[in-house]
Amino acid sequence: MGMHPSEALYRSVMEAMSQGEVEPFAEALADDVVWHQIGAPDLIGKDAVLASFGDMEGVEFDVEAHDVLANDDHVVGLVEAHVKVGDQEITYRTAEIAHVEEGKVTERWAFSDDTKAIADFFAQFGGD
Repeated sequence: MGMHPSEALYRSVMEAMSQGEVEPFAEALADDVVWHQIGAPDLIGKDAVLASFGDMEGVEFDVEAHDVLANDDHVVGLVEAHVKVGDQEITYRTAEIAHVEEGKVTERWAFSDDTKAIADFFAQFGGD
């Protein structure tokens, strides 16, 4: 059996982020996406989500999807992320849940192993 399209979408976006490519991520979002952030206010709309990334210059993401479960409505990714900005680094694990309609993420939630550490790390760079 082949990979479900929602799983393929998720894995390709994670790979692109690890390569520093934001465009595949942007393409995967519905224009009116609801993005529930870890330790920060929700974002409404693709433009707000992309703006929250701010200036990605110098930000290195290494994202490994340990497992991905998907069906026609949802995708769940168990992820370990390592983020480096200059000499600051953080590694954390998340369970990400996304509602998918017609190949686009319409809503996303994430649950982490250390919400405060993640929020504090990104707050120092003006991102969420």
